[in-house]
Parts: sequence; structure tokens; C-alpha cells
Amino acid sequence: MRTRTIRLRPGADLDGFRAAIRHLIPAGMSPEAVTWVEGDSGSLFPDDGAGFEDGEPGPALTLPRAVATLVTQIVMHRDPERYGLLHRLIWRVAQGERHLAEVASDPLVHRLTLMGKAVARDLHKMHAFLRFRHAGAGEGGRERFAAWFEPEHHILAEAAPFFSARFPSFDWSILTPDGSAHWNGQALRFGPPGRREDVPEQDAFEAGWTEYYSSTFNPARTNLAAMRAEMPKKYWHNLPETAAIPGLVREAGRRVGAMIARAPEAPVKRVPARAIAAMAAQEPADLDALNAVIRGSEPLVPGATQAVLGEGPLGAAIAFVGEQPGDQEDLQGRPFVGPAGQLLSQALREAGIDREQAYLTNAVKHFKFELRGKRRIHRKPTAGEVAHYRWWLDRELAFVAPRLVVALGATAVLALTGRQVPITRARGPATFGEKPYAGFVTVHPSYLLRLPDEARGEAYAGFLEDLRQASTLAEEPAPRLGMAE
Repeated sequence: MRTRTIRLRPGADLDGFRAAIRHLIPAGMSPEAVTWVEGDSGSLFPDDGAGFEDGEPGPALTLPRAVATLVTQIVMHRDPERYGLLHRLIWRVAQGERHLAEVASDPLVHRLTLMGKAVARDLHKMHAFLRFRHAGAGEGGRERFAAWFEPEHHILAEAAPFFSARFPSFDWSILTPDGSAHWNGQALRFGPPGRREDVPEQDAFEAGWTEYYSSTFNPARTNLAAMRAEMPKKYWHNLPETAAIPGLVREAGRRVGAMIARAPEAPVKRVPARAIAAMAAQEPADLDALNAVIRGSEPLVPGATQAVLGEGPLGAAIAFVGEQPGDQEDLQGRPFVGPAGQLLSQALREAGIDREQAYLTNAVKHFKFELRGKRRIHRKPTAGEVAHYRWWLDRELAFVAPRLVVALGATAVLALTGRQVPITRARGPATFGEKPYAGFVTVHPSYLLRLPDEARGEAYAGFLEDLRQASTLAEEPAPRLGMAE
């Protein structure tokens, strides 16, 4: 029986395997007649894996989707038998077993399926547990970061695009025992294996991250088995937060006991009318004094980092009122800097409105959220909460004295008018009671972000048209009438 030895590049040589299979299957070379070897020399193919002995590409093979999916996964597995197993699978499919990959009870399919799942798990762990550390300046003075990771399988080339899409704005390198990946803000390239000592031991960010991780640790729900299932110990030596875990576990029992011993306290009932009366007694003389009152006031819903004040010049021709700060606004202390704010800034530029010359604020001054794991998820303020902050908003706009106020969304309309009004009915020029400025109602930019891609383009065009119309109205000296209060 004629036999062949096929030598592929080390790691996940998908192109080389495909090129070989395209010759082996039409030539009738059964799995028993082929030996697959990984190595750098003596290959029967050129480096790109596109030829076989004579350098000519073989005919394309039509394989079921399930088989093609298994091939792309299994070549990344570290099992030295992976190419031989895939050859057996494709050989049987070519012999007429077209639905073989769907037969879960078949021993070959079962083994390959488990291998594919192992690769998928390894990819997930790399996405979840890889940690970058600051490594000085990169190309052109850009910040550069580096990370060390020890994958179980040959997944670096498959995993790296995830990080270039997630962190496109700085240079980074991922070093592994098998190879390295490097991103310079424009192109992703791969290189030789790295060393762990080439990655900094720690950076300034890690202390803050460890403190945050410790603050989210719930001692009453300590479950070591679950922790190890979600964060296997093999990754611990590369994660800064794991240094805090032994101490947190040791203290868990004492902290739970203290929680149980502490007498429960009835929640404090907040009375908006009383809070408004207390604020009114202070009656600030100017915007700076008003902002000082806001900064010193307790958030209606505890948890916010800080009050997020309005931003822009006094006497601005146009003012925009949103709903409430989001996660990024709460952290940075500035309005409209998160995803919705970035979309608003883009739309303002396209509509010919200078954001620096406009005034931007929110109806509610503190971030209301609920925790889901480690994420702070926005929660819509209630009508009572909006009323609590209305005193501030009225005086803020009186000090700014804009010609036109644009209400972004239903919560802003409620804050400016005291009434719940559907945006579809109120959209356009409006009056907000006996106010010295004209009004305009449009959607909040976060609404556009929630739309499916196929509907977002048309909705964004309508939003731009609203902004252009509002800009024209802001140039007029007297308020325009529209929606009656």
C-alpha cells in the first residue's frame, strides 16, 4: 500500500491541512495510508499550504457545514492526532456518510465534538482572563500594553482579533509560549513565542481594580467550588485580583456573622416635597451657588459616585436636557460622554451645532442603576424622582437663559412640563408652560442605540433633521409655539 507522510507547520495549520486534504481525498489516500507530522522542515507544501508536490492546488471539496466547523475548531486543538482524526472524518463523509457529523453517538464524532468544546472553552477563558499591563510608549508615543497568557490549545490567531476590536486605540502585545500577537492601531501581526518576564509584573491600574473586586465580594455567598469553576486556578497567577481572594475567603465567616448580628434598619422614606422645601430655603444667587448645593446634596438613589452638573456657557442659544447621567457620566462627572453622548456629539457636528457653544444637562443629576454582576445597569427614574430634581433644573435653566431648550426624550419632557407626553405626539416645536425660552422635543440618542441596525439609519436621519430645525429656531429672538402645556 502506497503511504505518505504529510508535514504541516507547528500549531493550527488550517491552510496546510486544507491543501493536503484536497489532494488526498481525490487521490483515494485513506487515513491508514497517511501519517501527519508537525514540523518546520521537509514539508510537501510551500509555506502557504496551497500546493501538493507539484505545486498545483487540489480541487475544492464540498463538505457539510457541520464538518467544516469541526475542521476549523479541531486544527487548534493540541492533540497530535487531530489531523489524522479529521482525515478519518472527511474520508468517511466522502465515502457517502454525508450526515456523519450529526451522529453524536459515533465514537469519532463524539471525540471530535469534545475536542471542539475544549477549544471553545479555551477561547472563552482567554477572552475573560487575559490582563493587559502598561508597558510604556508604543509607536508614535501611543500607550502600549502587554499581556502574558498560557492557552491550552493553539488559539492565539483566533483569539487576537477579539482584542484588536475591543482595544483599537492603544498598542498591545499578547505573549504566549507558542507565539505572540502585536497590534499597532492599524494592523495585527504575529511573531515568535514570548517570555513571561517580558511583561511587567504589575501596573498602577491593578491596585484600583483589586480594590473594586474586593468591594464586590459577597461573603454570604462564598462558594469556592463555583469560584474555581468560573475562574480555574491555573489562571490565577496571571490575574491581579486573585491575590485578594485568600484573605476575602478567610474573612467571609466573620463578616457574615457581623452582618447577622447587626440589627436591621428600616429604610429611610424620602419625601420629595420636604427636600424641595429645604432646597428652596437656600435659594442660590447664581449657577455656581446652585451647583454647590447640588454637589452637597445626597443622591435620591444611593450609589452614584457624584452629581453630574450641566456643561456649557451662560447665555447659550440652545440648551439640551437629557434624562439622567449614565455609567460613564457618573465616573467622569460630565454630561453626555458615554455611548449616547458620543452619538449626540456626532449628530450635533453633522447638524452644524457647536457642542462647546451649547448647554447640556440632565433632568436627574445622579446616576440611578442596578448591579448585574459587576456591571451598573441604567434604571429609568420614576415620576417622583424626576419631580425631586425639577427644582434644580428650573433654576439651572433660568441662570443659563437659553433661547431654546431641546427636550431629549420623555423624561426630559416630564421634567420641563410636569406631564407625561408621548414623544411621537410631542416631537417638534413646543412650549413648556410660562417659560422665557422656546421649546423643542425629540428623541434621546440612547433610543437610536437600542434600534436594530436596519432601522437605525432612518431614525438617525430624522434625529438630524430635528437638530437642524432646533438650530434654526434657536436663532430666533422670541419663543415659538407648538405643543401646548
